Parts: sequence; C-alpha cells; structure tokens
Amino acid sequence: MQLQDIPKLKHTDANNFFLLCGPCAIEGEDMAFRIAERVLEITNKLEIPYIFKGSFKKANRSRIDSFTGIGDEKALEILAKVSEKFNVPTVTDIHEVSDAAKAAQYVDVLQIPAFLVRQTDLVVAAAKTGKVVNLKKGQFMSPEAMKHAVQKVKDSGSDKAWITDRGTMFGYQDMIVDFRGIPTMREFAPTVLDVTHSLQQPNQSAGVTGGRPDMIETIARAGIVNNVDGLFIETHFDPANAKSDGANMLHLDNLESLLTNLVSIRKTINSL
Repeated sequence: MQLQDIPKLKHTDANNFFLLCGPCAIEGEDMAFRIAERVLEITNKLEIPYIFKGSFKKANRSRIDSFTGIGDEKALEILAKVSEKFNVPTVTDIHEVSDAAKAAQYVDVLQIPAFLVRQTDLVVAAAKTGKVVNLKKGQFMSPEAMKHAVQKVKDSGSDKAWITDRGTMFGYQDMIVDFRGIPTMREFAPTVLDVTHSLQQPNQSAGVTGGRPDMIETIARAGIVNNVDGLFIETHFDPANAKSDGANMLHLDNLESLLTNLVSIRKTINSL
C-alpha cells in the first residue's frame, strides 16, 4: 500500500509521517470546516500528508443517551464537502456490513473500530470496496494477531490495509501502549499510532469515558521515535464541549506546536 494511491493526498514524498486528524464525530458542517482548514494550514506548512478524520456515527457508546451522530447521510455528505472544499482525503469508521458500500461513496479510507476488527464480514466488506482499510488493533489483541486481520483484507483481493494501535486494556479503567508491538505490526502493514484513544480511561462509573490529554505529546513522541508510519490524533477547538470523546482530545490550538516538535524528531531520526 502506497500513500500515493490515495487521491488528493499531498506531500507523499516528504519522508515524513502521515496524519489522520479531525474531530471524534461530525457535529456539523461549520465545525468540520473550521477544524479541517486549520489542520490543513499546519500540515501544509510542515509537509505532513494529511487525511481528515470524522466519524459519521458513533455506535460504541456506554449509555443509550450518549451522542451518536447528526444523521448518517448528513454526516457523510459533510465529509464529502470537506474533501471537495479543501482537496484532502477523508476517513471514517464503519460498524455494520451495510456501512461499507455506503461510506465508500463519500470517503477514501474505511476504518474498522478496535472492538470490531475480528468481525470477518465487516473487514471483507470494507476490503471489497477498493478503499484503504484502516484496521484498529483490538484493545484485547496482541500485535501478532493483527496479521490475521490484514490477511483477511488481502484474501478479499486488496493490498490496501493499515494497522492502527490504539492501546491495550490495562485493568478495567485504563489503557497502555506497548511500543514493542510497532515493529511487529509494521511487518504486516503500514502502522499508525492512535495517540488520543490510547489515552482513554474507559468504563468510568458515570458512563462517560475519561482521558489523559496531558500525555498526548509524551505518547506521540514515543511513537515517532519508534518509527510509526502515521499518527492518529483527534482534535477540537472546544474539547470540553465536544459531543464525543472530549476528555482525551487535543485542543486545536495546541496542534501546531506538537506537530512541529514531532517533525523535528522525525527529521533527526532520518538523519541518523
């Protein structure tokens, strides 16, 4: 799988990590445009290949009254508008087999959530769309086990697979990143580190996931040092009032300084 195969992706010859970045969920057109515009300004400046991320719906919720989306078609249309307006590729996650073909009409990358990565029918349906399939490592899975998820994509006639590490369950209410898994998974497919979800604190008694956004730069730096191919970062201009996963998102105002530092680290590593 080559980055050059993704339409609209720029700076693919920059010898840099690529970035999947945006809000957890699409809350509306204005917020999506505001985030995409700012992230694109930063990534163009730093020559980082950029893919806009936004969930068109949230199926994995602790409570029935949690925000799940603004409507599937409406959110998917906003993703398509972001792609057209800013000339960037987009990624969204799918949860059911029927989502694959539907979402593939609007986005460039289909993401399989960590809790669903062992669902064969879902992975196969995503692969058969011809889109890139971003396979999130299950919080309960070893890095070695991800070779089977990648193989399902290949057996479905596609070589367009990535793996994303989003942490491993550590007790009932915490996540931990085992950086030993990165070189293992890179043997199977290009590997992304999901920085913000790795800092979640799930299963809180209130039914709302907590997080440690103060550790974002620490985890991101470690990922770059350990040669991840890409980073996944959720960001928002007002995380405290975001409708989903605000507790572990990066404030948009802090993104440029973080990425600037990470690019410097990658350049230093490349020069060794």
